[in-house]
Amino acid sequence: MAKKSAISESKIIEQYMGHVLEHGKNPSSVYAFAKTNAFEESDFYKFFASFDAIEKGIFTAFYQNTIKILEKSEDYKIFDARNKLLGFYYTFFENLTANRSYVTHVLDKYKNNLKGLQILNGLKNHFTNYVGALGIQMLDIKQEQFEKIQEKALKESAWLQLIVTMKFWLEDTSPAFEKTDIFIEKSVNTTFDVLDITPIKSVLDLGKFLFKEKFQMN
Repeated sequence: MAKKSAISESKIIEQYMGHVLEHGKNPSSVYAFAKTNAFEESDFYKFFASFDAIEKGIFTAFYQNTIKILEKSEDYKIFDARNKLLGFYYTFFENLTANRSYVTHVLDKYKNNLKGLQILNGLKNHFTNYVGALGIQMLDIKQEQFEKIQEKALKESAWLQLIVTMKFWLEDTSPAFEKTDIFIEKSVNTTFDVLDITPIKSVLDLGKFLFKEKFQMN
């Protein structure tokens, strides 16, 4: 009888991905998966409730690994929001590329409908919270309802952009996925150019000045 081994969350993920790539499908059961990898079935449930939960956890792990790498960079810490997001994109897609065989196996059949894919829910929650914490400048309008709408719109548009980029990467056949790198640079920079509220703020400031002057003159 094989000796049971200690198991960890990362080890289960590694073994699960290995099984899917070798066999082209999920293990037949948690019992069989645990037996094949010489650990107790009960230990599996300490980390995951099901194979679906592992799949969600894998994409969350890609996010977490990306953040760990970025936080080790002294340059990243002093970047503005635009360059932090670019840094995230490049590092995240390096993580995906290192695991491309698994990612394409799981996502390829859904690539036209990634936005609502449940296995990406954990990634979405982490990523949208990350975007919300970047301090991206928005219109400073002292109205709580409007600020919430702005924040929600920013997060949803950022998530859609990530999904579009993932779809582009899945279909990219260029060497070293260099076209994806170009797409990332152009799309993130374009987004920030569109979000540039300096001209809008100038118009609002001018409007306030003219209103104040007119009011005082009358």
